[in-house]
Amino acid sequence: MPYRLWLRRAVLTLAALVLAPYLLILVYLLPFVHPVSTLMVADLALLRGYDRQWVDFDDIAPVLVQSVMMSEDGQFCFHDGVDWVQMRGVVDDALEGEPTRGASTIPMQTAKNLFLWNGRSFIRKGLELPLALAADFVWSKRRVMEIYLNIAEWGPGIYGIEAAARYHFNVPAAKLSRRQAALLAVSLPNPIDRVASKPGRGLQRLARVIERRAAGSGDYVRCLYD
Repeated sequence: MPYRLWLRRAVLTLAALVLAPYLLILVYLLPFVHPVSTLMVADLALLRGYDRQWVDFDDIAPVLVQSVMMSEDGQFCFHDGVDWVQMRGVVDDALEGEPTRGASTIPMQTAKNLFLWNGRSFIRKGLELPLALAADFVWSKRRVMEIYLNIAEWGPGIYGIEAAARYHFNVPAAKLSRRQAALLAVSLPNPIDRVASKPGRGLQRLARVIERRAAGSGDYVRCLYD
């Protein structure tokens, strides 16, 4: 194959891979479309399977939504997909050689789960930011949260809040208590090691903090319930 033809095909393939997520963001605007994450696809490819039962936003207990917001992204209703104040802090820390703290918003985590991969790298973050901005622009805040809560991992092969609620507490997502919701929320950063249904002292302490924050979330969740 001539070098120029090979290069052209490689460039077109790369362009298609970069543009495909943005086209899918438009497709996922449709409420009857139930997206899957890259981790779910990997589980299928490795013949492991997974448990995910899609549930509409209105069928998720508000205490769970409040807990996840206050644990993962307290400014969810006020940013455009990226919390630039937190992001500037991360960049400053990196430039100074300091350990970087997490600054991923829920739209950023949703974009990563849908289109990218786990792990920390500037390449992934560079792809993640515009995808998060596009998703937050195209989707309503309710749709962003609905998709996030239906693709988040809550244990080995356990995806989405309905499967998680039934697996950990044997209740549907609509019937989660405030304490159960807080335990699920604080397990999200590491759901393999942080088991919501078998919390250690540290996880219980974090859950109590999130439970108090969720109880006073008020204006922080107004964009989802007004």
